[in-house]
Amino acid sequence: MPFLYSSRMFIREKKFANQTKSSIQIVENQRIGHTTKQRVIRHVGTAHTPDEIQQLKLIALVLKDEFENKRITSHGKKSHPHFAASVGDLGVTATNDLVDISKIREIARRTLGIHDVYGYLYDRLGFGNLFSRPKQREESARLLREIVLARIAHPVSKRASVAMLDENFGVSLDLDHVYQMMDKMDDHFIERLQLRTQTETLKLTGEKLSVLFYDATTLYFESFSEDELKQNGYSKDLKFNQPQVLLALFVTEGGLPIGYELFPGATFEGHTLVTVLEKLKSRYQLKDIVFVADRGLFSEDNLKLLEEKKLKYIVGARIKNMSKKLTDDILNADNYKPIELSHHQLKKSEGKIQQRVAIFDYTETRKLVVHYSSKRAFKDAADRDKSIEKLRKKLKKSKDPKSLLSSYGYKKFLDIKGKAEIIVNEDKIKEASVWDGLVGLVTNYHDANAEQLFRYYRGLWQIEESFRINKHDLKMRPIYHWSPHRVKAHIAICFMSFVCVRHLEYLVATQIAKLSPEVIRHTLLHVQASIIEDTLSKKTWILPSMISTDAKRIYQILGIKIPLGVTAIKCGA
Repeated sequence: MPFLYSSRMFIREKKFANQTKSSIQIVENQRIGHTTKQRVIRHVGTAHTPDEIQQLKLIALVLKDEFENKRITSHGKKSHPHFAASVGDLGVTATNDLVDISKIREIARRTLGIHDVYGYLYDRLGFGNLFSRPKQREESARLLREIVLARIAHPVSKRASVAMLDENFGVSLDLDHVYQMMDKMDDHFIERLQLRTQTETLKLTGEKLSVLFYDATTLYFESFSEDELKQNGYSKDLKFNQPQVLLALFVTEGGLPIGYELFPGATFEGHTLVTVLEKLKSRYQLKDIVFVADRGLFSEDNLKLLEEKKLKYIVGARIKNMSKKLTDDILNADNYKPIELSHHQLKKSEGKIQQRVAIFDYTETRKLVVHYSSKRAFKDAADRDKSIEKLRKKLKKSKDPKSLLSSYGYKKFLDIKGKAEIIVNEDKIKEASVWDGLVGLVTNYHDANAEQLFRYYRGLWQIEESFRINKHDLKMRPIYHWSPHRVKAHIAICFMSFVCVRHLEYLVATQIAKLSPEVIRHTLLHVQASIIEDTLSKKTWILPSMISTDAKRIYQILGIKIPLGVTAIKCGA
């Protein structure tokens, strides 16, 4: 057999003949004797645009680094910890035994996909090395990994998670040990978690953070007692009588998480920026970042602070609260110029959507940019009409119409007629309608045109979707823990789950197709196996279920071996 002298990996872009698309591959040059051969180790994906090609090349760099450092192999062999131990430890072997099928029974069913796929990503992200003390690492890291995967699979309380892991995954945990593990997740742990998240996210974005999206939301408790962290305040969930915390989140332009910050519930969102920028300055290179935030951060103090830090920013503006001269200019249609839509946009809108933009001098260093969209105007009007109709019905039915004056969202459209009658003010409705379709932003980023600025600003939907995933898919709230330390640990566990979910969503969208986190979760929950037993010989086997095409492709893009075939578990293993 010829002697293998050397091998070298590289990333190859292979263009398709007479087509615009390209294939991105990880290829290995193998020199055997005097002959050099090339072997495709991994087909990363197919791209149609320069941006897609760049995204795939960045993913390929991460995979190539892992191959070269032997973190994964080209076969991606993966064990199943949810059978109480790895398959190898159980002594699994291929089997050709002849058995009487009438004597076979299923003794357990286990879900494989969550641990196989999200467990692999969890390990790749380096989340198993966040505890500082050596004595904590092994057992606490094991417990944390299982609790994070349980939250991805089916987000419930820690008590219910322990029961669910035992029933569905064959993983036995002690609830008291889980709580003890959470008590070890101190501020140093959380700092290491955020730095690790930043490092792994930037690997997928080319080691450069050019745009940072920031927003905050509130998370309420199933409790009515307050302390230094959980406090009553303005609730975005409209739970004004319950304590809450304020969660600030940072994500990239592609929606990948960078970090988060937790504030007491009574904190005004607009006052979070000082703390946030100090933390960001210590963690990241801020010099070339464009900071994008919604109008919750719009204030003179915040804009000055961003300018003092020499940051470029795009911040949503409260255009209805501007000076009389400026609001008159904003509502003057003559100040707007039409935006030329691309062929794709025209086709998508079928020529019905109108878009216009106006640019005003806000200060010597800032611009106010206002965008009008007929599609947004239609939605604004429809939403208001729906609210007014609901309000009219409430007025007819309510025994105490005055109570609606303090009701969120209704007061601005109501007036008191005489001493007792509450009426809908039609003039206020007309005043509100002139703002339909308008949205504004203030910026000091003068190198970008209006279309680019609003493309960045519209990217805030990524962070809104991130809040939806955390609140609904991962059930970050309501929070049942009561001590500040446990609350912080709970948020950290949810954030770790979120990082895994977002990274997999990104990899799947880039290499296969866009699938929502819920669809991915549902797909992986159906990758299962039965443990079956011969009632006569007491021999046992593992029988994997059929898996969907999407599940197979998810396994393949991560290089994980798909569970196939019946395998026997040796007696005494």
